[in-house]
Amino acid sequence: MMQTYIQSSPTIDFNHPTVQEFVQNHAGDNDDQTRQAVSLYHAVRDEIRYDPYSLDLTVAGLRASTTLSNGRGWCVAKAILLAACCRSLKIPARLGFADVRNHLSTKRMRVMMKTDVFYWHGYTSIYLNGKWVKATPAFNIELCNKFNLHVLDFDGTGDSIYHPLDLNGNRHMEYLNDRGDFDDVPIDAIIETFMKEYAPDASLENANFEKDVDKETAGR
Repeated sequence: MMQTYIQSSPTIDFNHPTVQEFVQNHAGDNDDQTRQAVSLYHAVRDEIRYDPYSLDLTVAGLRASTTLSNGRGWCVAKAILLAACCRSLKIPARLGFADVRNHLSTKRMRVMMKTDVFYWHGYTSIYLNGKWVKATPAFNIELCNKFNLHVLDFDGTGDSIYHPLDLNGNRHMEYLNDRGDFDDVPIDAIIETFMKEYAPDASLENANFEKDVDKETAGR
């Protein structure tokens, strides 16, 4: 069973040259798998910008190599990239999903979604030191600073999941439903949920997440 979590998959394409190069540049020289996973977590968290407007629910759009090429990605895309990095070093990794109530959003997203529930939020589950630990590389440090959020860290020994409150004590994230772990992204199930729960005719074409964030956080 564990062998499944060190293999490539349609989206976890760790044999792609760009993924291999990213791993070589960011895994560090130490052979300790925990240190490698931690180093890769920070690289994915901060080198790849969080951008929920970049959602692309196709195999090509979700591939780890595509996210690296774009330099940005939403939570699922970044979780896939971290899983690919880990698997390339024979560190077992799988994709975890949960429904969350997210208080970090933009006006555009609130209008589009008509809810503060983010279905199928993605993170990476990594097998280290004999146990599975959760790593959530979605929000880069610059985004956290703009929204006054705790920067989410990961040390490889325990779960790294969102804080319930921001730095000002306001509500930030609430986990509502655990959807389990998968060896690859369940694209059809995610599409079915999104079509049911979100406005099907909404479009983020030509929208810029970083500009919207700057408008939201101006004067804070």
